[in-house]
Amino acid sequence: MTIAIDPALAALAGSAVGGLTTLAVAWITQSTLANASIGVRERTARHDLYAQFIDEAAKLYGDAVVSNKVEISMLVGAYALISKMRVLSSSDIVDRADTALRAIVDIYFSPNKTMAELRSEINGGKLDLLRDFSRAAREELSTLKY
Repeated sequence: MTIAIDPALAALAGSAVGGLTTLAVAWITQSTLANASIGVRERTARHDLYAQFIDEAAKLYGDAVVSNKVEISMLVGAYALISKMRVLSSSDIVDRADTALRAIVDIYFSPNKTMAELRSEINGGKLDLLRDFSRAAREELSTLKY
């Protein structure tokens, strides 16, 4: 009787191993896809946040160069974006964003620039207050896995 049972047990064991292998592969695939999806969402959220901050800061900077009238409501939006960065981003990103925004606020309290002064600053590379923030943001985004 053992001769008749052994092939049946081998067939059952083979089916069980095959089924478990299929289940394990499906589970690993789904887990990998879910992690990739989370990574893409996180990267997209940070990208959008950094782009919003750059837009807000650029508008503030343009206004600060030609005006001494600080609009608190405009600053609140930029500071809100920095607060969102505190939740999602590294402290390096937050520090660079804060440094850029502080420099912009300081510009509001300095004399307005003439076109000749602006040209000189553009040619000297001094006009790009967001360069360090942008570079750090790009580096951080490149380290995030998909």
